[in-house]
Amino acid sequence: MTAPAAPPAGRVVDAVGGLPTRTVVSAGVSLAVYEQGPQDRPLVLLVHGYPDTHHVWDEVAADLERDHRVVRYDVRGAGASGAPANRYGYRLEQLAADLFAVLAAVAPDRPAHVLGHDWGSIQAWEAVTDRAGPRRIASYTSISGPCLDHVGHWARSRFARPTPRHVRQLAAQSVRSWYITAFHLPVLAPATWKLGLAANWGRVLARAEGIRPRADHPQPTLGADAVRGIALYRANMLPRMLLPGRRETTVPVQLITLTGDRYVGAALSEGLERWAPELWRRSITAGHWSALLEKGPTVAGMTREFVDHIEHGTATPALDLARHRERPVGKDPFAGRLALVTGAGGGIGRATAVAFAEQGADLVLCDLNLPAVERTAELARLYGRTAHAYRVDVADGAAMDAFATRVAHAHGVPDIVVNNAGVGHSGTFLATTSAEWKRVLDVNLWGVIHGCRAFGTLMAERGTGGHIVNLASAAAYTPSKLLAAYATSKAAVAMLSDCLRAELAGSCVRVSTIHPGIVNTGITRGTTFSGTDDAEQDARRERFSRLYARRNYPPDKVADHIVHAIRRHRPVVPVTPEARLGRLMSRLSPATMRALARVGMG
Repeated sequence: MTAPAAPPAGRVVDAVGGLPTRTVVSAGVSLAVYEQGPQDRPLVLLVHGYPDTHHVWDEVAADLERDHRVVRYDVRGAGASGAPANRYGYRLEQLAADLFAVLAAVAPDRPAHVLGHDWGSIQAWEAVTDRAGPRRIASYTSISGPCLDHVGHWARSRFARPTPRHVRQLAAQSVRSWYITAFHLPVLAPATWKLGLAANWGRVLARAEGIRPRADHPQPTLGADAVRGIALYRANMLPRMLLPGRRETTVPVQLITLTGDRYVGAALSEGLERWAPELWRRSITAGHWSALLEKGPTVAGMTREFVDHIEHGTATPALDLARHRERPVGKDPFAGRLALVTGAGGGIGRATAVAFAEQGADLVLCDLNLPAVERTAELARLYGRTAHAYRVDVADGAAMDAFATRVAHAHGVPDIVVNNAGVGHSGTFLATTSAEWKRVLDVNLWGVIHGCRAFGTLMAERGTGGHIVNLASAAAYTPSKLLAAYATSKAAVAMLSDCLRAELAGSCVRVSTIHPGIVNTGITRGTTFSGTDDAEQDARRERFSRLYARRNYPPDKVADHIVHAIRRHRPVVPVTPEARLGRLMSRLSPATMRALARVGMG
């Protein structure tokens, strides 16, 4: 075996992580600095928060070092770094000076990219908004740590204009920030850490955020680090909140919001474009610490995309969607989202695509009938949205997998997937041939399976959540001897959705099942009937089409229910009055539904 390379001159090796390390002195305090990755690649500086050390970045750094030089350090008072003599040594001005001192030591000749979390993000904001920031920092990615001055202005604006929404925001963030008051108590906060919280911190994180135990986190120095770090709050919170400064920056900023963060609410970033006009907004479905400790590759991937964009001008579709101005509340609720709809050539699929376009979404649409789905895309573009049309057979699993890969590469991972494609069939069980069963199940069931698997996998791996909508039918719970294959396929879709909903809950990918009743779409024109010749089949299609036309429940209303289900996180939605009645009866009196099934009325 080849012996490991010796560390560069003037450095030693970190005994815990095996990383080359050096010491940087800032205002008399020694900072332990750790390096990894190729020296000739863009540098990313990782700044940790409270009460962590550089080890909180282990998973992120391991991913980034493949193609970036990665530097991290223990901030003053934590890990292997020294501590200042008093709380004033923890002021943000000094923390920013530490960051600049590390950059001067490791990258004296070119700007670096900074990624900060929690208090690491707060102190990085101080550096980014400093006059030296644009010269030394090429880009900044902020996670769960706002600029305290920005928060001060945010709170002032809401106190000055106490609308119901502003009052709710202030109240919600006050509840989230309970620990800040606790940390200002002179005896209670240090005693809490010393008397048991430090020893049980790993169990606290496991219970609160599902974080698995690991060797270097929580760190052995946690108790002392946490007690010393209380000075961060006492030295900075009140001065910055009461007398906030105007801290602006021209540095490109990527803001990653954690949807499960119990401490930093998303509302705190409203109006951030005022201070950071070059702003990209993204989100990850994770908690305050689980974003780094459980979804490190997701954080690394977003950071890599942003750094590559700043360095080379490249931009992924997801990054393009993230680059948009803050929109007025209540308008275009799906702005910045990418929605995919199968079977979008007409009927419910087309109506749903148009509804998404009206709500601000960009679209990827597919159907077996390419001219029809291209017409749907044209309608969506009338609303100023981008819309892409593809011919895809949802019954072909390999084709759907290839389609999902193509969509992800060309447009990004969809935020919303509507598995709508379906076919109709009428016939008793004994009269329905194997070929007819296969046709119905291939499209109605396997098409949904393929869509859920191909795109659900991408959504779960991306780690930013999403919503899958599966179109079932009222036939899923209203049996009929004349709908053996069709009702079976739709009942299977409903159960599939229930199982998938439970599986993807941890990934914050929601699943809704839509159960339309009799809707005036083109499905009747393609419905097949068992045991009939062509003439009889055409006659029955015409009869059913007239019946659906007289019922005249438009697909636009189904689309409205789909939009509502996504916005309100509704798991199961019966749409028409007969669908709602059938669902109620299936629960109250299954025997009645079985009796109706015998006469073909279910």
